[in-house]
Amino acid sequence: MSYRAFVVNKVDDQFTAGVTTLEEAALPPGEVTIRVEWSSVNYKDGLASIPAGRVVRSYPLTIGVDLAGTVRDSADTRFKPGDPVVVTGYDVGVAHPGGFAELARVPADWVVPLPAGLTTKEAMALGTAGFTAALSVHQMERMGLAPANGTVLVTGATGGVGSTAVSMLAGLGYTVAGSTGKDSEHQFLRDLGATEVLSRDEVSAESPRPLENERWAGAVDPVGGSTTAYLIRTTKYGGSIALSGLTGGTAVSTAVFPFILRGVNLLGIDSVFCPMPLRLAIWKRLAGDLKPRGLLDTIAHETTLEGIAEATAKILQGRIRGRVLVNLA
Repeated sequence: MSYRAFVVNKVDDQFTAGVTTLEEAALPPGEVTIRVEWSSVNYKDGLASIPAGRVVRSYPLTIGVDLAGTVRDSADTRFKPGDPVVVTGYDVGVAHPGGFAELARVPADWVVPLPAGLTTKEAMALGTAGFTAALSVHQMERMGLAPANGTVLVTGATGGVGSTAVSMLAGLGYTVAGSTGKDSEHQFLRDLGATEVLSRDEVSAESPRPLENERWAGAVDPVGGSTTAYLIRTTKYGGSIALSGLTGGTAVSTAVFPFILRGVNLLGIDSVFCPMPLRLAIWKRLAGDLKPRGLLDTIAHETTLEGIAEATAKILQGRIRGRVLVNLA
C-alpha cells in the first residue's frame, strides 16, 4: 500500500521538504498501525521543517508531532481495528515518522484511546498545543489556583497554547487576561473570554527591580525569556507560572526574592514525555471541563498536506492565529 506524507530530508548541505508518496514498507516497527484522519501544526513542526531547526534527529523523516485517526491493525490487545486514537509527543515527528501522513505506525505504549466527548478532528484542533494548555491549567490548580484568587495571565495568547488556554480558563470561570503583539487580534481574544488584553511590550519589558506590584494569580506562559522574568516579578503571593515554551528566548534574568519572599512557583510543563496516567487524565479533561469553547469555529482552521509548508513558515514567523488542522481523511 502506498500513502502520501510530508517528508523532510537533509543530505550534506541540501535540505528538502515537501509532499511525497511512500510505500508501507517505509513505516517503522510498532504494534499499532493507524489510518491518520487529522494532524495539526505546532511550533516544533515549524522547527522540523527548516534545516537549522535542530529538532529532527534523523533524515529522511515524515514530520508532524500530532496525529489522530482509527486503528487499522494492532498487535496489542488494548487496541482493535476501528478504534479511534490519539498520539502526541514521545519521538513522533522528530525521530519517529509522524502525523503528516495518511498512515502511521507507532508503539502501543504511545497510543491514547480517544476519550468520549471528542472527535478525532477536535482532538487535533487541540493537539500538543491544547494538551500543553490543559496540562498547564491542571498543574496550576494542583498548586492551589482557583477563580477566587484573581486574574490569570496568558502570554502569547493568540498562538496555539495561548488561545486554547484563554478559552479553557474562561470556561472554568477564571478572570483571564491575554498578552499579544498583534493589535488586530484583541477582539479575537475577547471572543475567547479574555477580559483584558495587554501588549507584548508590557509583558516583556526589562526591569531592574526584582519585585513589582502583585498582579497575577497565575500565568500560562508559552513564551519564555524576558516575559517569564516579568511574570516572576509580578505574580501574587503563592501564585504559579506554568512555563512551556521559548518563542521569546531561552534565558531568564531573575532574582531569588519572588521565590523566597512571595512563594512564587515556576512550573515546568512538558507534554512530550508526560507519564501515561497523567496524559490520560488530561485527555479526559479535554473532553470534559477543559474543552475550549469555539474550538472548531473560532480557534482552529484547516489546511492539507500541500498547505503544510506555508503553515510551518507562518508559525515560525508568529503569524498563526489559534490552531492549524491538517486534513488527511
